[in-house]
Amino acid sequence: MSIYIPLAWLQLTREKRRFLAALAGIAFAVVLMMTQLGFEDALLSTSGLVQSRLTGDLVLINPQYQYIVSPKSFTDRRLYQALGCDGVESVEAVYLGTAPFKNPFDRSERDIFMIGFNPRSAVLNAPGVAENLYKIRTPGVVLFDSIRRPEYGAVAETLKEDKHVITETAGRRVEIAGLFQLGTSFAVDGTLVMSDETFLQVLPNRRLGIIDVGLIKLKSGADPERVKSELARILPPDVRVLTHAEFAELEKTYWTTNTPIGFIFKLGVLMGIFVGCIIVYQILYSDVTDHLPEYATLKAMGYPDRFLFKIVLQESLILSVLGFFPGVFVSYFVYSVSRDATLLPLRMTFARSAAVYVLTAIMCAISAALAMRRLKAADPAEIF
Repeated sequence: MSIYIPLAWLQLTREKRRFLAALAGIAFAVVLMMTQLGFEDALLSTSGLVQSRLTGDLVLINPQYQYIVSPKSFTDRRLYQALGCDGVESVEAVYLGTAPFKNPFDRSERDIFMIGFNPRSAVLNAPGVAENLYKIRTPGVVLFDSIRRPEYGAVAETLKEDKHVITETAGRRVEIAGLFQLGTSFAVDGTLVMSDETFLQVLPNRRLGIIDVGLIKLKSGADPERVKSELARILPPDVRVLTHAEFAELEKTYWTTNTPIGFIFKLGVLMGIFVGCIIVYQILYSDVTDHLPEYATLKAMGYPDRFLFKIVLQESLILSVLGFFPGVFVSYFVYSVSRDATLLPLRMTFARSAAVYVLTAIMCAISAALAMRRLKAADPAEIF
């Protein structure tokens, strides 16, 4: 019983070092593409982290609002005007800002994101906020996000030991009385939740009634689009009305179009494809050159160019498959290390893996097409 071994496989494995170099090059390209796409997905999935947790069916913002860490303020009078619109049940004012947070253990400082609101209701739908809402009604008392960068200190661990944590934010004394869970993003490394009174104490340059986000809760059965249109008609142009989904999408748009980060991630994917193309092309070109007499012999025997091109294409697809899986394995390790270091939600998904393999196969096919030009030089009359 004979065993059929494709000619493309035999040619690839004849030079073991060249074959392994090709697989390493493809794996490197896969890791580069996986890493860039993973970080881009983490950027998009966390860009609306705070917005997705804010309650409210509609949102009021300043028309010059850019992103959550640097919002533009407006007067809360617009919220009271919104209360007069049919379909609006209640409104809530939210203050946003950043301030230097002093690590209570090593006394180092790092900026932290702050959310302030009237603690009569939990406008932030994050685990731990509603349960600890009564605590922040006391001025100077705040809640600390347990999912944060380690540079803020072992605050969460200390609180779990039933110990008090006293520190400073913007030079003002604050007591951390509880924990909640929100998470980090490209813009936010850690978060404090506090009452609007405490917020204004920490940042005395901010004024009461000059808010950053207005949350509007609608009555049961009210059509959000209809109420949104009505509010846009009756409110002055110094505010913009958005649905909850539009508010979160605004943050994604900012990071992907108004900053170089989105472009850099896409450039990284293109660089991975380019590097992979160069490596595979060099391997296939060298292979074709080394076997040019054999290809010429096949031509002399009557095999058409299409048959020879098929061999080179098979080689490229074999390389794409065998180089892809080591790249995925290394990417999984890179994701794990990066996730622990950044706390970003880097996940290996089937959809992303499939997309990267398609890109890898296309990359190898392009390299094969370029190497085929050398195959046309396999003229039996010239070689023999």
